[in-house]
Amino acid sequence: MDDGEFAIRVDGMRMRYGARDVLDGVTLDVVRGEVLALLGPNGAGKTTTIEILEGFRMRSSGHVSVLGVDPARGDEAWRAKIGIVTQSWRDHAKWRAGEFLAYQGSYYASFTSTSTPRPWPVAELLDAVGLTDHAKTPIGRLSGGQRRRLDVAIGLVGRPELVLLDEPTTGFDPEARADFHAIIQSVTTRYNTTVLLTTHGLDEAEKLASRVAVLAGGRIIADGTPLELARQIVGEDEVRWSENGTQHTHSVADSTGFVRELFLRRGDAVHDLEVRRSSLEDTYLALVRKAETARTAPTERSAA
Repeated sequence: MDDGEFAIRVDGMRMRYGARDVLDGVTLDVVRGEVLALLGPNGAGKTTTIEILEGFRMRSSGHVSVLGVDPARGDEAWRAKIGIVTQSWRDHAKWRAGEFLAYQGSYYASFTSTSTPRPWPVAELLDAVGLTDHAKTPIGRLSGGQRRRLDVAIGLVGRPELVLLDEPTTGFDPEARADFHAIIQSVTTRYNTTVLLTTHGLDEAEKLASRVAVLAGGRIIADGTPLELARQIVGEDEVRWSENGTQHTHSVADSTGFVRELFLRRGDAVHDLEVRRSSLEDTYLALVRKAETARTAPTERSAA
């Protein structure tokens, strides 16, 4: 692929705090229009990665390009192309929600183009995040979940080419989370927006992301679609059925082929068929446990 087809290119990125490497040679590419979920345990460096990509934090070493620009040298026009939703909300208690969103959107007016109209109309965006009835409510009177929705709206108001979402649905109830998923799916489909999402919600990653990368021990230890990773790491699906009152369980790599053959051989004798595919959760837990074991295992020299 040509470099222009990538929204993010990271090669050998390192971040050191004192004597500790939080990121230790991270390499990752994100194609334009792709939704990538970055998973990892607490302290893995997910937030640090987001902060480097948005230009908030300087990396220690390595090559980083975001929308064709080194984030360390990004100007205002470059920043206008990036929407950011961090883990904590902004506190502008006296502003009314709609007024504050319109104020934030005014920064993007000078970057309007025919291909990407900016900013997003405030009424439309408030409706999208479920805050229409709170447009005139002072931010300080919004609930935690409502403030989180406003954060999402602020991150999207400039109709960005790239959205960086760091634990975006923290504090959302199930209904709000479902609404947020619909927003992201709509934005990515309609405007070919690229999304990099960090989350602890594996169901969220599986629902939103076309690709998943797992960060552990300062490195990307796995990268692929949820199905690819499940096949590579966990390996097999579990097929359960009953036959003549007897329960059967079988683990297979190709559950579709196995079930087809099962019905060809057993036909109407097969009842209560259930296929449990290897899930993203299974894959993630297996990967993190493996990485943790490798990190804590003694070297040959120390073992000797």
